[in-house]
Amino acid sequence: MGKPYSVLVVDDHPLLRRGICQLITSDSDFLLFGETGTGLEALTAVAENEPDIILLDLNMKGMSGLDTLNAMRQEGVTARIVILTVSDAKQDVIRLLRAGADGYLLKDTEPDLLLEQLKKAMLGHRVISDEVEAYLYELKNATDDNTWIENLTPRELQILQELAEGKSNRMISEDLHISEGTVKVHVKNLLRKANAKSRTEMAVRYLNQ
Repeated sequence: MGKPYSVLVVDDHPLLRRGICQLITSDSDFLLFGETGTGLEALTAVAENEPDIILLDLNMKGMSGLDTLNAMRQEGVTARIVILTVSDAKQDVIRLLRAGADGYLLKDTEPDLLLEQLKKAMLGHRVISDEVEAYLYELKNATDDNTWIENLTPRELQILQELAEGKSNRMISEDLHISEGTVKVHVKNLLRKANAKSRTEMAVRYLNQ
């Protein structure tokens, strides 16, 4: 599966679907495989030839995104299936990922970030919006020791607060008027001080202190 990656857009809102399709075609790394407004149409579209990525809405009339995902996996569809939805409900996130989704992204994701996430999905990563990624972590695994927070510099604490709001490195760099490279260095130092495996785990611990 080399570039450009082919993408099937499945969404029952015509205007939004058109906008997503235009975004996909604006990046030379992607090729529009097709677009459908229902789960049934999507199943038909992939019956003989699969795209690399299926961008699937969750709340659709008729077959829901979950129904469509289940049907596709049962039919042996091996394409990367990424959910794109407005729902940030914990039960939806867990249910879709358990059903075999390769990602769960919210529709208010910045366009550039959405394209970036789809590329990550093609590299084998599970892509999840920062706002809902915390649902994947059991809070019982979070340590009660928050002394690391007290040892942060003012700038590190500032960046941690931004991370806790689910902001990307680029958004933080724009907010704080520092380079994205500088943000990355601070995040790396924060992860080391917190002894955390990810920025989401660190944010959860900060928010639950």
